[in-house]
Amino acid sequence: MMGLRLPSDSVRGERLGTLECADMIRSDRRHAGAFSRRVRGALSFLVLTASALSARAEDGYDLWLRYLPVEAQWKAQYQHAATQVAGDVSSPTLAAAHNELSRGLAGLLGAAPAKAHRITKDGAILIGTPRGSAQIAALHLDLKQADAEGYIIRSTTIGRHRATVIAANTDTGALYGVYHFLRLMQTRQALTGLDIVASPRIQLRILNHWDNLDGTVERGYAGASLWNWQKLPDYLDPRYTDYARACASIGINGTVLTNVNSNVLSLSPMYLRKIAALARVFRAYGMRVYLTAPFSAPVALGGLKTADPFDAGVKLWWKAKADEIYGLIPDFGGFLVKANSEGQPGPQDYGRSHADGANMLAEAVAPHGGVVMWRAFVYSKGPDDRVKKAYTEFVPQDGRFAPNVLLQVKYGPLDFQPREPISPIFGAMPRTPLMLEVQLTKEYLGFATHLAYLAPLWREILTSDTYVSGAGSTVEKVIDGSLQGYKSTGIAGVANIGSDRSWTGSQFDQANWYAFGRLAWDPTLEASAIAQEWIRMTFSNGSQFVAPVLDMMMKSREAVVDYMMPLGLSHQMSASHYGPAPWLSGTAQDDTKSIYFSRADAEGIGFDRTVTGSNAVSQYAPELAAQFSDLSSTPEKYLLWFHHVPWSYRMTSGESLWDELVGHYDRGVRVVSGMRRTWLGLESFVDAERYAQISAFLAIQEHEAQWWRDANIAFFQSLSKRPLPDGVQPPAHSLEYYKSLCLPAGGPFPTCSSPSD
Repeated sequence: MMGLRLPSDSVRGERLGTLECADMIRSDRRHAGAFSRRVRGALSFLVLTASALSARAEDGYDLWLRYLPVEAQWKAQYQHAATQVAGDVSSPTLAAAHNELSRGLAGLLGAAPAKAHRITKDGAILIGTPRGSAQIAALHLDLKQADAEGYIIRSTTIGRHRATVIAANTDTGALYGVYHFLRLMQTRQALTGLDIVASPRIQLRILNHWDNLDGTVERGYAGASLWNWQKLPDYLDPRYTDYARACASIGINGTVLTNVNSNVLSLSPMYLRKIAALARVFRAYGMRVYLTAPFSAPVALGGLKTADPFDAGVKLWWKAKADEIYGLIPDFGGFLVKANSEGQPGPQDYGRSHADGANMLAEAVAPHGGVVMWRAFVYSKGPDDRVKKAYTEFVPQDGRFAPNVLLQVKYGPLDFQPREPISPIFGAMPRTPLMLEVQLTKEYLGFATHLAYLAPLWREILTSDTYVSGAGSTVEKVIDGSLQGYKSTGIAGVANIGSDRSWTGSQFDQANWYAFGRLAWDPTLEASAIAQEWIRMTFSNGSQFVAPVLDMMMKSREAVVDYMMPLGLSHQMSASHYGPAPWLSGTAQDDTKSIYFSRADAEGIGFDRTVTGSNAVSQYAPELAAQFSDLSSTPEKYLLWFHHVPWSYRMTSGESLWDELVGHYDRGVRVVSGMRRTWLGLESFVDAERYAQISAFLAIQEHEAQWWRDANIAFFQSLSKRPLPDGVQPPAHSLEYYKSLCLPAGGPFPTCSSPSD
């Protein structure tokens, strides 16, 4: 529901209900002049109409699809380009495209244009495919360059009428083109002389929901699961359609509904009927449904005595299950599998390989056009370096996987840390399609309250060179298939979406959902360009707002790295993955503890992964192995990932390693403090509700950045015994104080960190 606007002398763009007006009146007493004007505006607003009682501030629900009225100077131009909407609406997808365009134009221009089957006036917009529209067919557009999901947006003339055509080979392509066209308007770009051709670089662009059937979300910081299994299939929450709209607007074409730590009941007939109902909603928006497949399902659900992939009965059970699923969901995408990792069952339980297990499932879905996405995240306790295990298990199996199997590989060799070098698997399996897996939900980056825009992290990975075919063999070229000729390509993002009204638990976390979709469509897009789009569509097009917020976003991830785990440190958090705990220790083989990864002692800090240590460098191409093996040539951002370095080691800055480390912790806190000050100066550009939430979250982040800084310095100083650099403030409390802290009761993962840990 759209709220009513305050009079023009109030805060620009602010939309307030009764309670919000009262809060505004109380909170603005510090601004005497503005206060009196706002009181008058608020009181006038309250008596304008009875419907004002139900008006509300923006809460983030509309995401980047707000479609608020454009400014006068743009309205005239856009109205001339949108006098009429024409084209075929015979399919649910084309109907969705026309409805979205009408909805967008009505919001942006104040009224929806007339609808027609054919263009009859200047300034019309024609949507569809040559198959469904004779007028599009008559244009003889070169749609081969658009591929199956792409589109053309072109300014043209049809029957002597000026028009814009949004044409595609498929209905889904036309839908994507509509969202692109609306994005041009939302970001205030000209609609004249258009000649746009766009198609996705990656085929499978998929969100992985770690949602459990009981409504909880593993590593979810935005409320409960979106999927209300109790009410499905009979009640379809309108939010499911809005979710599909948001995904389609950025080109996401698939969703895995269930957790990789999966529940076998999701494959039961009762739940498959519920999943089929969701699939019907998503289908109109070009989205396929996928499910996680517990490898033990033939035993747990089918009553068999084994789940051995070589057993004939097991193969028949999976074939029958695939037939059952496709009977209910004809466009079912396939299975995502986590096997023989973190206690999950898998083919190794029967002496079989990952390829054996994946191929058995692939055979079951192949007749229906389905795929199997087999996760390469595997580790088990043992004497070897944890970061070597995925490469060791999977690379020797290159070429053994069925054609419809893709390996889903995390961006780094460990586990979604704020910074990791690329996984050495990328490029090392030229005969096996590799999907990149990234994490939108900020498991290791402050959950939902810390601002950490992740597109710079993902671009850092995508542009990293594997050197497997010489210089320029980037991860981006691996996953889009251009380097090694993969016929199937994909990218997956662990979703940060929940039942919270803002979808993602905070306003800025929406940007990571948006950025994932945009990069999945085109991995070459720059992080700053994506951020600008999101800011303009989500908040404001005003340059006085866009520039400072862009600066905040582009600094944010590096700030998190600085105050959490700088210079290649990793896994320095508590058992809950929230808050600092660099002191957590165990045996040398206990690879879930902080000390295992930092190897900090009186002499120095860092994990030796050269030939004198675990030799993890040997898993990279020779060029990278040589670079990472040499202390002097290793990029300092990865220094402590590959080397155990003396505290006195001289860095390129001229400072000792100890002083440099402290400097990074300090810098992280300073940047967050600067971000908070910047935001406090932007109140006049943002509605009150979102402004207040972001202000509160930045205050939390500033406080917790200081916590991270102080706890880490206190612990590492207890080992190094070195003084703090001149002018640096010591930690506010003792090391024992930081060790004693607990997360608040009722948090997502309440836990305590104590010296005994």
